[in-house]
Amino acid sequence: MITSPDNYLENTMAGHSKWANIQHRKGKQDAKRGKTFTRLIKEITVAARMGGSDPTGNPRLRLAMDKAYDNNMPKDNVERAIKRGSGELEGVQYLEIRYEGYGINGAAVMVDCMTDNKTRTVADVRHAFSKFGGNLGTDGSVAFMFTHCGQMIFAPGTDENGLMEVALDAGAEDINTNDDGSIEVITAPNDFVAVKQALESAGYKPEFGEVIMKPANEVLFTGDDAVKMQKLLDALEDLDDVQEVYTTAVIEE
Repeated sequence: MITSPDNYLENTMAGHSKWANIQHRKGKQDAKRGKTFTRLIKEITVAARMGGSDPTGNPRLRLAMDKAYDNNMPKDNVERAIKRGSGELEGVQYLEIRYEGYGINGAAVMVDCMTDNKTRTVADVRHAFSKFGGNLGTDGSVAFMFTHCGQMIFAPGTDENGLMEVALDAGAEDINTNDDGSIEVITAPNDFVAVKQALESAGYKPEFGEVIMKPANEVLFTGDDAVKMQKLLDALEDLDDVQEVYTTAVIEE
């Protein structure tokens, strides 16, 4: 139900810029570099534990390592995290947990966590939802609104035909050109690294590229509702045990 029509709009009606949204997200990540390192170390550790320490046979680890190096993490930090995950070094055993809930005006929110204390984590996530106008839901309450996939965003002005040819040959599932001129490439999760490497080898470097939970439909928030929704998302992202936050809400800058 849309309770504030002036502040809560269909994305296509508002002409929202996906490119601007990606740039804003990158800026926020850069401002939280210390927390980014902590999250990447957790991801590397868990990826190595789940799929082994060899990145050539472990796409999740390969992706985590690429992200770490893109964020200028020292090689020693990466290697220690791999060894902790594979059992060569002692370390904390993290549990992966996903929480689902609703934000302002019923916007869907998914929160991926890695924790060594599930009781602490669920209490922190529940408190953030309740404090900032949301509700923690049950397992599966919003998951159906998202698709697990690889996503890359390329800058406006990128050669669309050339990029499309390389991406499709490498196994991409879908390619979309947005109204703002940016280009989105979608892959299956396990194909993401191979498609990304093929594109970069051909000279197409994405401004954003991750395996994500992509919302099937997005809604644009403006005005007071945008401010309230952003406070909820910030509160969740600032929690120590939270790795990623996904939502159907798009915040108008």
